[in-house]
Amino acid sequence: MSVQPGWYVDPAEPTTRRWWDGEGWIGAPIPVDATPPDGPPPPEPEPAAEPPAPTSPAGATPASDRHPSAGPGASAAPGPPWAGQPWTGQPGAGQPGAAGQPWVGQPGAGQPGPVQPGVGQPGTPGQPWAGQPGAGQPGGPPPGWPYPTWPGRPPEPRPHGAPLAGYGARLLARLVDFGVVLGLNAVVNGWFVWRYFEETAPYLREAVRRAMAGDSSREGLPAIGEQAGGLQIAILVIATALWFAYEVPTMASGGQTLGKRLLRIRAVPVDADQPLGFGRATRRWSTMGMPTLLWFCCGFGLLLQFVDAVSALFDHPLRQALHDKRAQTVVVRVPRADHPDAPTDDRATDRTDPEPPGDTP
Repeated sequence: MSVQPGWYVDPAEPTTRRWWDGEGWIGAPIPVDATPPDGPPPPEPEPAAEPPAPTSPAGATPASDRHPSAGPGASAAPGPPWAGQPWTGQPGAGQPGAAGQPWVGQPGAGQPGPVQPGVGQPGTPGQPWAGQPGAGQPGGPPPGWPYPTWPGRPPEPRPHGAPLAGYGARLLARLVDFGVVLGLNAVVNGWFVWRYFEETAPYLREAVRRAMAGDSSREGLPAIGEQAGGLQIAILVIATALWFAYEVPTMASGGQTLGKRLLRIRAVPVDADQPLGFGRATRRWSTMGMPTLLWFCCGFGLLLQFVDAVSALFDHPLRQALHDKRAQTVVVRVPRADHPDAPTDDRATDRTDPEPPGDTP
């Protein structure tokens, strides 16, 4: 998958946006409804070392720090500087352990427990880190700590708040479009196909008759008409032009052909929820439509179109075919009006919606 750097909705916390640099998330998140700044976020300053915790005067140990077996009047030795102070997980002045290293000793009275990676680690000084980006901390894990990973399969992306279209729906939509283009060819290209058959029919009939009789010789076969080659090229050019005229204008304006409209799916750009435009729609179509001109080369063009059609099965997580990757588009489902995913005025204004609209890488 190749997603351009930019501000996208964080899949782990859809109420926030973060900067995607092409390989991972960087910087602090911002609310999903806020206008993101131009370019990446500024680098976060290194957290300053915390001052030492104040110590109690010698011989005056608070009652909460005395051993449970000691009586009310019993005295106890003063505890360590960090006794009774909440540990933020950030080693520094007044905290146990070597400089720059987390403390892994045994927990005791007023002392912190052992360090567990990903749990109880700081996101910002003085705040516990929840282990998930965007959950209660603007900065994510501090330098040196491992970045959190999903415990299971990561959630499926929702480009612009819409779920991705399934492979079955995309296949059925393409079959419907092929049927429409075939019908247009029967009307416009029918005469050229009939003339091509007339030019090649004598040769084909004699070749079939000899094959059925067990004669494999090719001597004395009728010659194919001189116009057959030109008719074949004309048929392929007309078929390609009809496919272009059927698909490109409708995809440019609304991202839907007749097949996609019936299956309730549409193509949208990866970077913004807007019409494809004529240029992007042409690039998307040309990857799968132009190889039609190469059908006469031993079916090489048909092989290229087959590879393009099945490429979406091996692309994760956006399910982009080769023509989608060239045009930087994704195919999403169009929810029904009564579907929970359908956008409404209430959902558009409800900032607590767990899945607000927005870009997702």
